[in-house]
Amino acid sequence: MKTNSFLTRVLVISALSATVFTGCRRDEEDNDTNAAGDNALAEAMFADVTNISDEAGRTGSLTNYRIDPNSNAILSQCATITFDSINGADVDTLTIDFGTTNCTGNDGRNRRGKIIVQYSGAYRDSGSTHTISFDNYFVNDNQILGTKTVTNNGHNAAGNLVYSINVNGSVILASNGGTITWTSSRQREWTQGESTMQWNDDMYSITGSANGTSASGENFTVNITSPLIRNMAFGCRRHFVQGTFQLTPGNRPMRTVDFGTGTCDNTATVTIGNNTYTITLR
Repeated sequence: MKTNSFLTRVLVISALSATVFTGCRRDEEDNDTNAAGDNALAEAMFADVTNISDEAGRTGSLTNYRIDPNSNAILSQCATITFDSINGADVDTLTIDFGTTNCTGNDGRNRRGKIIVQYSGAYRDSGSTHTISFDNYFVNDNQILGTKTVTNNGHNAAGNLVYSINVNGSVILASNGGTITWTSSRQREWTQGESTMQWNDDMYSITGSANGTSASGENFTVNITSPLIRNMAFGCRRHFVQGTFQLTPGNRPMRTVDFGTGTCDNTATVTIGNNTYTITLR
């Protein structure tokens, strides 16, 4: 009886140990998508800045020019655009001023503050450069800081304009949500719409890499594995509609972020190991 009692205790302890061990493994399952979401937000915010600068340069580089409120343009009636050309200077300045209070653009985002574009040469001229900076600029109460440089590399073999884009920036999240730092090196190919003055038919394909720090303070690296596609049609331009990137946060396993196959929505999937999670894009 003593032997049976001893064996029973051993079996019970072993079973409890197995249960505790299994429970710990479940608790430690890596399902953190925060760094992936923070990178996607920074990616979207700085792509948005380029889109706005493109629109301003293409449709209204005149003093106090105001975009037609009936258009489908991002700027809508929110922005005042001023153009400063200094005789003899190699660099001109375009200032896009959304004012000091939030104004809702036709893409649904609230903006305030200024985007400042210093440029040499027209946006479509090979070799031209545009350096973008900010003055108290906020999107949905997230403050955008840093610089973005766009260089026109001319047309590629497919006949599309290609730009080199480098960002050294950060996003201070609203409601004390922390700060995302983000540095990237990109190639942006204008795949559709260059030949027209319309904006809704534009499509862009983006490749490259990035690194940064999430709002929680974790370092991450990013590599685009399938081009990120930006569709500028009304209702689509807020987020990427297609493409994938791989993100590695700190020393943890790599995640794959997938924006889908072209549907205009505000979701993406994050795959970690054998598990896939759906995230809502901000």
